[in-house]
Amino acid sequence: MEKALIEFYLDTRSGVSPYQQLVQQVRHALRLGLLGEGDQLPTVKEVVAHLAINPNTVLKAYRELEHEGLVAARQGVGTFVTATLAGTSLAAHGPLRLELRRWLAKARRAGLDEESIEALFLTTFRTPAQEDIA
Repeated sequence: MEKALIEFYLDTRSGVSPYQQLVQQVRHALRLGLLGEGDQLPTVKEVVAHLAINPNTVLKAYRELEHEGLVAARQGVGTFVTATLAGTSLAAHGPLRLELRRWLAKARRAGLDEESIEALFLTTFRTPAQEDIA
């Protein structure tokens, strides 16, 4: 059997429900081209064993993804990706990721911990672009 291409994780501090975190992680993987059409998601049993969460949580996430037309469940076989969210900008991801890694290293050298880096990024990300122009 082929190994799943995504490994889920949960951030208990995020304030986002576990099922929604699973949905977001699949969407992100689809957007970044890490998952493509035909790829298999981990089975509910695998996710439950890895994350120690309720099977209904995983089922709820997979149902939402199925409702969005991104995955399809095949009885007795598993859940497979049926659509992608990767756009034409996928080629730009490599150089941008490298630049972001350099920025993260610079932030760590400046003494910022993970929470401070995340806070700085999120507040900057959510600040309207117009403020940068002014």
